[in-house]
Amino acid sequence: MALYLLFESASGYGLFHAYGIDEIGQSVEAVRSSVLDLDRFGKAVKLTAFNPFSSAVDALNQCNAISEGIMTDELRSFLELNLPKPKEGKKAKYSLGVVEPKVGSHISEVTGIPCQSNEFVQELLRGVRLHFDRFINELKDSDLEKAQLGLGHSYSRAKVKFNVNRVDNMVIQAIFLLDTLDKDINSFSMRVREWFSWHFPELVKIVNDNYLYAKLAKFIVNKSDLAEKDIPALADIVGDEDKAKEIVEAAKASMGQDLSPVDLINVQQFAQRVMNLSEYRKNLYEYLVTKMNDIAPNLTSLIGEVVGARLISHAGSLSNLAKCAASTLQILGAEKALFRALKTKGNTPKYGLIFHSSFIGRASTKNKGRMARYLANKCSIASRIDCYSEASTSVFGQKLREQVEERLEFYDKGVAPRKNLDVMKAAIDSMVNDTSMDDDNHKTDASAKKSKKKKTKAEADGDAMDVDKPSHVADGEAEPGTEKKKKKKKHKLEEAQEENGAAHANGGAEETETPKKKKKKSREVSEEAEPKTATEGKKKKKKAKAEDDE
Repeated sequence: MALYLLFESASGYGLFHAYGIDEIGQSVEAVRSSVLDLDRFGKAVKLTAFNPFSSAVDALNQCNAISEGIMTDELRSFLELNLPKPKEGKKAKYSLGVVEPKVGSHISEVTGIPCQSNEFVQELLRGVRLHFDRFINELKDSDLEKAQLGLGHSYSRAKVKFNVNRVDNMVIQAIFLLDTLDKDINSFSMRVREWFSWHFPELVKIVNDNYLYAKLAKFIVNKSDLAEKDIPALADIVGDEDKAKEIVEAAKASMGQDLSPVDLINVQQFAQRVMNLSEYRKNLYEYLVTKMNDIAPNLTSLIGEVVGARLISHAGSLSNLAKCAASTLQILGAEKALFRALKTKGNTPKYGLIFHSSFIGRASTKNKGRMARYLANKCSIASRIDCYSEASTSVFGQKLREQVEERLEFYDKGVAPRKNLDVMKAAIDSMVNDTSMDDDNHKTDASAKKSKKKKTKAEADGDAMDVDKPSHVADGEAEPGTEKKKKKKKHKLEEAQEENGAAHANGGAEETETPKKKKKKSREVSEEAEPKTATEGKKKKKKAKAEDDE
């Protein structure tokens, strides 16, 4: 049986005929040894046809189809045109070797061409790939490299659905930097305290906060220069006037030694650095909060920004966290304790990183393990919603948080919590209502814009029609058709009044005259607002006639 090979390159489809299979031998080892020798391989495998891609976009589409195991129309026509056609009612006396088994199965289903994809065929195609530029004379090495590079870039770009707002790598870097900054700020603050305590040791007992201490060290510089006039400025820094007075009094009776101006300048500069780091840490935390609300809003609203970011960074990405089971997520961060417990056959840990959540701290000692298990379950649900949902919403996270609160109450007071099904239904309903309200707002905005455009257009058309009309119409005189209708109406009303009694007639006249005036006013307003075209005039006449008949 003859063997044909389908090779998909970056520049086009190639069809090869394996002639000298007997020369190489059917064994894989024989093929591997012959692949490196072009003279021997060239006798066994020869080019039958080559179909180049029309453009880079076409190459990308073909590559995507092949990767998904789909045969395109171009590939089908290429195969049907170049492969020998079997006789009706008989099987083909050849087979087609392909790299991808999915593509082979789809080709055989659609066209009936028998396909095979085994190690022998793959070794042959490896040889074709190695010597492909030698088989096609017009194709240069540089052209093939450029085509492969361009297709590789475009294929990777298309595969990776890149969303700037949902890059969890930024969260991972931010939480790592936040942890590092916390350690650095603590060590630097201790160094400032130690350094400045040689000069003003009493300040450590008065001010406990590291940031405030660095601020005061920069402000005071030399304790001997402090006086009563500095109390307002110190009160602004500390936020307490009594503390400011205490600092001034302590400076007067301080036991610290005097430092040289150069030493004081160095302490002041170092205190400024610590202050800058503390301010940067605050800005970084705000950035982390905004990024977490963009990337994982449900996880953030359930467990908080910092704990959620730690979970994502420990798992490696949001998608990895979403793939984790609830039991894995529960002990994420306590791997050492887990393996130690498994090794020593002791008790396994109940919680890892989620221990830092406020829910675990609020639970009683005997319920901490239960609470950790329940919270891990809800975190797993929230992370999957954040990872796989297209709409960014925090509704599910809020509802899950309510469930955790209810579970805490259940453990403390015995109040039965709501069922998970009811909570999820309520979350879906609220999300649907929010989306419908947004759609309505968009529609109202669009309709308002359209009505404004129509109004301006109508005014412009109305002005143009007023210019085109004769003078007596423009001045406000009625048209002859409308005058006849008004006379008819008047006659009908007079007849009705004569038939009724005198007293009854007065009341009836008042009732009939008032709607008549209203109709006149409405007609005048509509004539002013809408364009006075011939077709619209006819429609108005018909409408007025129908109202009169009623």
